[in-house]
Parts: sequence; C-alpha cells; structure tokens
Amino acid sequence: MLLAIAAVIGGLALLVWSADKFVDGAAATAGHLGMPALLIGMVVIGFGTSAPELVVSAIASMQGNPALALGNAYGSNITNIALIIGLTALLAPITLNSQVLKREMPLLIMVTLIAAYPLWDGIITTFEAWFLLGVFAIYIGWSIVEGMNQPSDQLSGEFEQELKAKLMPMKQAIIWLVIGLILLIISSRLLVWGAVDIATALGVSDLVIGLTVVAIGTSLPELASAIAAIRKNEHDLAIGNVIGSNMFNTLAVVGLAGAIHPIPLEPLVLQRDWVTMLGLTLLLMAFGFRPNNRPNRINRVHGAILLCCFIGYTGYLLSTGFSA
Repeated sequence: MLLAIAAVIGGLALLVWSADKFVDGAAATAGHLGMPALLIGMVVIGFGTSAPELVVSAIASMQGNPALALGNAYGSNITNIALIIGLTALLAPITLNSQVLKREMPLLIMVTLIAAYPLWDGIITTFEAWFLLGVFAIYIGWSIVEGMNQPSDQLSGEFEQELKAKLMPMKQAIIWLVIGLILLIISSRLLVWGAVDIATALGVSDLVIGLTVVAIGTSLPELASAIAAIRKNEHDLAIGNVIGSNMFNTLAVVGLAGAIHPIPLEPLVLQRDWVTMLGLTLLLMAFGFRPNNRPNRINRVHGAILLCCFIGYTGYLLSTGFSA
C-alpha cells in the first residue's frame, strides 16, 4: 500500500513535469514550422495540456482498467471547470474578451451532449469510441481552418506572448518534445499501477479513483497554466486552455480508451458524472458569456460557487465510494 501511494505521488510529479516539457517542445516546434499563434494555442497548447489524461487513459485501458480511463477523462473535465476555474476566479476575477471563446463554448456544450450517446446503453463499444474519434477529427480539421483564417483577436495576442516567452531553438524543442513524451508514458504507467493498487486495497472502484485522485493529478498542468495566465493578465488564455482540454478529454481521451478496450459503465456514470459535467459546462457558459454586450466576467462569487460544486461532488463520490 505504501509503495502504491509513493508510486502515485512520484508518478504525478513526473507526469506534471514531463507534460510541461512536452507542451513547451511541441509549441516551439510548431512555431518554427510557421503555424499561426492562435492555431498553436488552440490545438497544440490547448490539447497538449491534456496529454497526461490521454496517456494515462490509454495505458489504463490497455492494462484492462477502462473504467479508470473514463473516470480520468470525465473527472478531469469536472476538475477543470469546478476546481481550476473556480480557484482561479477566487484569486482574481476573470475578464473575457475573445470572440473565439464565445464560438468555442457552445461547441463544447454540443460535444458534451454528444458524449451522452455512447453512455446510453451501458457500454462504450468500439464503434461508439471510433464515432467519438471521428467527431474529434472533424473538430480538429475545423479548428485548423478557422485558426488559419481567424483575424487578430485578444486570445491570439495572448498566445503570441506565451510563445515569445518560451522561444527555443528547433533542435532543443524537438529534444524536449521527445523526452517529454517518453517520460509521460513512464510516469503514466507508474501512476496507473499505484492507483489500481490503492483502489483494490481500499475496495473503491477504478471509476471513483479515476474521477478523484487521478483526475485531479492529471489536471495539474491546466491548473498551473491557468494561474500563470491570470498572473500575466492573460484571462482569455486561462479559459481557452480549459475549453480545449475538455473538448480533447470528451472526444479523444474517451474515444481512444474505448477503441483500445470497450468500456462497461456503472449506471451512475450517466446519471451522476455526465450530468455533473454538463451542468458545470452550462454554468461556465452562464457565468462567463452574457448577452446584450454585458461585461463577460467570472467573478469571485462565481468562483466560490464552482469551488463549492467541486467540493460537494468530490465529497459525495468519496463517501459513497468508500461505503460501497
């Protein structure tokens, strides 16, 4: 048990560090290849911060723990909105100006609704997993076209500042990209082994461990990015990373895990976890994007509400998980 706990802590620490190096290397490489800053931010950085979820879920599915993979994906989405945006807004109110985010937010709601389709019959089949991956491919293609043609925007300017702050030679960028990816795989294997061992010892399901411990751990890169963005007054970047990460988790992470191994579902996944994910997504939309040219601002009260939602949801999971 102690060895498993050490594996989880060590795996998470290495996972966060390697994910940061992987994203820096990927973003710098894309910059050297001439990609626009907005496209790098939305596709490379936005989705790159979800690399921990992707690798952890893929390895969990390959090792016969697909429930852990699903819990990681949905738990990370809930953590991104309720904990990360909630905590960030408590530290400093988040002002939103980007038109890009106003377009992306309804898409995230649509994708979250689409995610209910594979859950309906109690199992994510291989076909349904490939359906999610197909929707993800369409979204990526659309994002690339829009990113190439999108005029200058507040979000684009913030991405440009981030890229300038992380300039590195092409050779160094590729080295960090490769090293980051290798360490991501190693740390993910360590984390999955420790998490499954702890779940077995405590009598808690893989799903609950994925929704809590693993989800919070793999969301740490998004938390670090959000706090750093707010400190630099790059508010749109903080929300943009969360929207991109949640899109990636819902489609690519769940899709890849299900394509590797069909995912049998506990009934509560649809009734509890998906409903919570959808509710928080709608709440974020209501808090952050207002009609009639009213200021788009997630204030400290909104942040406190989101954080209370996270504490309540996590507390309920742990109390029912351990009692079971």
